[in-house]
Amino acid sequence: MNGKAYLLLADGLLVEGKAIGKKGTSGGEICFNTGMTGYQEIYTDPSYHGQIVVNTSAHIGNYGTVVEDNESGSPKIQGIVINEFSKEFSRKTAKESLQTYLEKHGVVGIADIDTRKLVRHIRSKGAMNAIISSELTPEQLKEELKKVPSMDGLELSSVVSTKQPYFAGDTNAPIKIAALDVGIKNNIVKCLAERGCYVQVFPAKTTYKEMEEWKPHGYFISNGPGDPSVMDYAIKTVKDILEADKPVFGICLGHQLLALAAGLTTFKMHHGHRGLNHPVKNLISGLGEMTSQNHGFAVSDKELDKHPNVEVTHVHLNDKTIMGIRLKNKKAFSVQYHPEASPGPHDSRYLFDQFLAMIKS
Repeated sequence: MNGKAYLLLADGLLVEGKAIGKKGTSGGEICFNTGMTGYQEIYTDPSYHGQIVVNTSAHIGNYGTVVEDNESGSPKIQGIVINEFSKEFSRKTAKESLQTYLEKHGVVGIADIDTRKLVRHIRSKGAMNAIISSELTPEQLKEELKKVPSMDGLELSSVVSTKQPYFAGDTNAPIKIAALDVGIKNNIVKCLAERGCYVQVFPAKTTYKEMEEWKPHGYFISNGPGDPSVMDYAIKTVKDILEADKPVFGICLGHQLLALAAGLTTFKMHHGHRGLNHPVKNLISGLGEMTSQNHGFAVSDKELDKHPNVEVTHVHLNDKTIMGIRLKNKKAFSVQYHPEASPGPHDSRYLFDQFLAMIKS
């Protein structure tokens, strides 16, 4: 532990706590995740790039870290805010403590915070920029906070995306999937490979023409960070895939990019959806699903009547936001949430099977 730390929010709220992780200063958009487990999966999810994450679960660090839980090569968050931080861990398979892990990867954090009170504040005021420091005074933090860019209009996918294409799965698999990595999670690739797909993961700015040279049977558009509306390069790629009438499936940011390519618009949410317990209704089957979600932007329903080929397939039961669409005139569908969720829930894994059935048909 590194002594005292401060958390300063853009609206002026200053909180004092105990420094954890790396000694230093880090700023980003503050958000909260309501998951009771899976802190390592959260920290390594590329969709969180540019964000400080408040864990609402009271105890963090109590089961250590293992390599298998990583959703990418390293933590992507700008910082963490925790209630009770544990240097001790109980899991037999864990090789190191969360403190060691955070220090090794340069993640700044603050603990001993009343996270319930902080979450109520964010729910009331909305997502905003914040800064954590274990080295600066509150006065110095005010100046540093001004330098943190707004998430609105920020393109981050090209920062977290792979720099070189890579492969996953069996080379002799009957189905080849081209995955556009705009912030992909490891478990998505695993879910496709487990279902008999040979996957090639391409960098964010790869064109449709470049991916098509590999002759894939279908295209996958991944999750990722930042504002989808400014990602002209990726929207064009998705439009080209649709124009060529190829099967396509999008998750999270991929869902937003499909919607934008189809003519819909997106908007920045008040405080977003982040957690493992979000109720969604599948309007096709009539069934409910518990889902894992992580998004601060959503697809707007305002332009729906102008696009009769876009059908809403899933809605969030808490706020009625669009959680899934399909294009009636194309082999294309997407969902806002995470069917590959690790550690869970697994209610929505059927969507991968649906994608493969669409390719085979």
